[in-house]
Amino acid sequence: MNDPRNITTGAEIPTEHYSDQPYIVKTDDGAWLCALTTGTGVEGEPGQHVVTLRSTDQGRSWTSPVDVEPANGPESSYAVLLKVPGGRVYCFYNHNSDNLRAVIADDPPFAGGLCKRVDSLGYFVFKYSDDHGCTWSTQRYPIPVRAMDIDQANPYHGRVRFFWNVGKPLVHAGAAYVPLHKVGGFGHGFFTRSEGVLLKSTNLPGEADPLNITWETLPDGDAGLRTPPGGGPIAEEQSYSVLSDGSFYCVYRSIDGHPVCSYSRDGGHTWTTPQYMCYADGRLMKHPRAANFAWKCANGKYLYWFHNHGGRFTRAAYDSGDAGAPYQDRNPVWLCGGIEVDDPAGKIIQWSQPEIVLYDDDPFIRMSYPDLVEDDGCYYLTETQKDVARVHHVNTSLIEGLWQQFDQAAIATDGLLLSQSSGTASLPAEIVLPALPALCASDAGRADYGRQDLRQGFTIELWFSLRAPAAGQVLLDNRTPAGKGWCVQITAHDCLEIVLNDGRTENRWACDPDLLRPDAPHHVVIVVDGGPKIISFIVDGRLCDGGDRRQFGWGRFSPHLRDVNGLPTLRLVSLSSNGKLYALRIYQRALRTSEAVANGRAGYGR
Repeated sequence: MNDPRNITTGAEIPTEHYSDQPYIVKTDDGAWLCALTTGTGVEGEPGQHVVTLRSTDQGRSWTSPVDVEPANGPESSYAVLLKVPGGRVYCFYNHNSDNLRAVIADDPPFAGGLCKRVDSLGYFVFKYSDDHGCTWSTQRYPIPVRAMDIDQANPYHGRVRFFWNVGKPLVHAGAAYVPLHKVGGFGHGFFTRSEGVLLKSTNLPGEADPLNITWETLPDGDAGLRTPPGGGPIAEEQSYSVLSDGSFYCVYRSIDGHPVCSYSRDGGHTWTTPQYMCYADGRLMKHPRAANFAWKCANGKYLYWFHNHGGRFTRAAYDSGDAGAPYQDRNPVWLCGGIEVDDPAGKIIQWSQPEIVLYDDDPFIRMSYPDLVEDDGCYYLTETQKDVARVHHVNTSLIEGLWQQFDQAAIATDGLLLSQSSGTASLPAEIVLPALPALCASDAGRADYGRQDLRQGFTIELWFSLRAPAAGQVLLDNRTPAGKGWCVQITAHDCLEIVLNDGRTENRWACDPDLLRPDAPHHVVIVVDGGPKIISFIVDGRLCDGGDRRQFGWGRFSPHLRDVNGLPTLRLVSLSSNGKLYALRIYQRALRTSEAVANGRAGYGR
């Protein structure tokens, strides 16, 4: 069974080998123009350069790459595109114009105190195209970037600049804005210090002669966008959106285990004190040291790409010497939906609970540096694993469901196998249980009868209350005497846990600790998603993310788990002395987070 969330189902974008930042603009002749950084080696090796490709069929096929810079020149890297009125397209990127082969770095981790990777330094430059990206200007144009404290404190006192960019440019109120991420040095974690700025040009959108384009560096003062007070030294990969009232909204990554955001009400000159991002309910979001982007959609709403894990564990790993840990676990990808709401200072964005949008079967695969394209009412995402770049058509209902979380109250009926509700009494002690879908099986069509991944799942939904949650208390159970089947039970720290057993292997996962309150009604949705092989808990409308107690609130189960059908009846343990089980729904598919939230708001039919 195909799952469009699996990245291998996407359409590949041709590259030489290394592939980074497949960013797209729609040109005035109707094509998609993609800029990316590629090379025959791996990231940072000589020969890395910027190319563009065109597609006229929404990314299913592409023209041959066109060099913006040649592979045999100094490194050119990390390109972003901007189309302006009139159809001209600008390509902004790093260029190691002085062809430096090493720069001063920390020793350790760089032997001899020299970093020989030179793709994040030099000059920030641009070329332009007046034929929709078919060709590019012969001349490149450096952008003057104002020196700040982070530049003057580097080993060269600003004479050599360290920087790169992944943020997409924008045009607002007649001016162009291009992000840039300044770097203070190379060492532990590669970049040891970073912060974000905006390069503003008031005349680029209408100026025909590139030599006449003027630039200023924002924000005002000697510091760019940093982490919140008390945060770490890494504040990078800033992504900007313009709200309906003209305010700027920026999100970016840190090593603190949480993404960061800030608003500007004056066109980027000043910014609110940076804060860690929160859901609409005030709960902190979690994210490692990976790209996290917010996009404004044509309908005025927003989408946010992130990886939904981290917290204090990310910073602790970095501080303990494991500089690579914050870069890990970029699989799966989660999306949140955002809507604007009023605030005394101006518009702000509220974010929904997250939804898995992309994954790979190999949990070590890391996908990142995405772009969002809207075309003819459809949504597409690009991403790269650094050696393969792809385009993915995203299910529109998944995206719209994220925005509907703020007001949708409807019970999902697709795939509903069982629905029992008892009003204010407890459900009966035993219920006939329909068979749940198998998760994998032997493939009789193969000569070796190998495993067939069915990519199916199921969902268990409960409404209950407990006078005193007690570890070991079983709420639901259909296991055979040999243990095959599934159960839902209480564990230590007032957790609800699901146990899955196919007679060969056993898997289990629990909700976040201390969520079950005595004498309080709870709505819990347990989603067993056979696509990414992930178990997630949505408790009272919130998807568990581990909080401060664990790095991950969602857990993986074995891809070899076959099925968890045990006894033909489901035993509901009597709670007459310790609470009530009001309602039960079982689905033969994995509900989306948005559906679980809508079910909770709709109630259980008392």
